Amino acid sequence: MVLGFMLALQFRIAMDQKASLPYQRVEELSARLIETEKERDALQEKVASLQQVRPAPGNTEGEQMLRELRLRSGLTALTGPGVIVTIDDSKIKSKAGENQNLYIIHDDDLLKVINELRAAGAEAISVNGQRLMATSEIRCAGPTLSVNNVRSAPPYEIRAIGDSATLESALRMRGGVMETLQVWGIQLEVKAAQDIVVPAYKGASKFSFAKEAEEAAS
Repeated sequence: MVLGFMLALQFRIAMDQKASLPYQRVEELSARLIETEKERDALQEKVASLQQVRPAPGNTEGEQMLRELRLRSGLTALTGPGVIVTIDDSKIKSKAGENQNLYIIHDDDLLKVINELRAAGAEAISVNGQRLMATSEIRCAGPTLSVNNVRSAPPYEIRAIGDSATLESALRMRGGVMETLQVWGIQLEVKAAQDIVVPAYKGASKFSFAKEAEEAAS
């Protein structure tokens, strides 16, 4: 009886420890999230201060170089012709035993559209107001998607500046991304426009490991 009691007690303790692990994990992730948000806010303040830097008065060449760098780095809002692409989940109800995930938008769906636009010559792209940079990420975050660590839900609006006819043709080509997504009922609308505004990048860039390399001797 004593042995049985000890075994039962040991089993109960082990189960309690297992049950507490998810809560410990949640607390750990919450602490990491708070720390990351603090770091993000600090970096955003640093970016804002750097954006106020101006070359010396009268330095025309310096002003032009700074303007070009800001434009190419995505720190400047841009406007021009292009297309506005709106993507939303399918309204088709899945059949019994069918995978419901086939009818909702995933990160790779957005990436296919964006890659097609880039290949067609898009010069600036945003997703739901988030400017895409070389360091931008697009990933699933539960039922939503995260762009530049900012979550948003469908419908997703992609704004791309470039030759509107070329951009639209790239998406509408036979066997292309638009036709593929519409097989599952994914709603995708492409509209050409002349005065599209793509906002400036609002996040922060931080290089912890990368540094400027010395040019190799010729």
